[in-house]
Amino acid sequence: MKPILFEVFGIKVYGYGFMITIGIIFALVLLNKRSRTRGYDEDKLWDMAIFTIISGVIGGKILYILTDFNYIKSNPIAIIKEFGSGFVIYGAIIGGVLGIVIYCRRKKWSILKTIDLVAPSVALAQGFGRIGCFLAGCCYGRETHLPIGVIFKESPFAPNHITLHPTQLYSSMFDFGLALFLLWYDKKERKNGKVFSMYVIIYSVGRFIVEFLRNDPRGTVGILSTSQFIAIFTLVIGLILFNINKIRRSSL
Repeated sequence: MKPILFEVFGIKVYGYGFMITIGIIFALVLLNKRSRTRGYDEDKLWDMAIFTIISGVIGGKILYILTDFNYIKSNPIAIIKEFGSGFVIYGAIIGGVLGIVIYCRRKKWSILKTIDLVAPSVALAQGFGRIGCFLAGCCYGRETHLPIGVIFKESPFAPNHITLHPTQLYSSMFDFGLALFLLWYDKKERKNGKVFSMYVIIYSVGRFIVEFLRNDPRGTVGILSTSQFIAIFTLVIGLILFNINKIRRSSL
């Protein structure tokens, strides 16, 4: 864990924010490279990317607030503080997708083609983001006696001096692997919406599993964490989108 990576002219550079920035940069580079072969206007694509990032951040913040709704209900002024702190990746994904849909409708772009284009970049950015979580010490795992466990010593989030599952690194490796798979799958599959739906399906399953190993406070719905609860619905949505053509033919 290294919350503060280094200082530049007295300005502290935090590991979490630094990795988020690196993730966005690499995601945009990948997006720009892949868009060149698909006839997208580069300036408009960058405009969409900026709009999507903003809507994703807003979505992530809103869902974070909702997961702590009981606390905010008892202390309404806390919403100001909460909006400036935490972040929920599912909210960011939902907000980002809504941003893409809105932009595509305005520019009359194909929504399915565009989200297929964006999907690998999203997974790539998430991989870097999870490394940021590890540096910050948030999103930590349950106690373990396995040799792959990690010990935080000065974390403001995770229990210190206890061997924990490095769930942040599990997620990071999963996200990087998912990005590589989507890039490969994109070359094999030409039907619109397939790449994005595959992203949603695989990410939902992977996130559901990793959540069993996490132990940070992140909201619950019955016996499930908030993210597991959402993953059930996103998995269903992904499966429907993946099989939408079959569903349409069977309904005729």
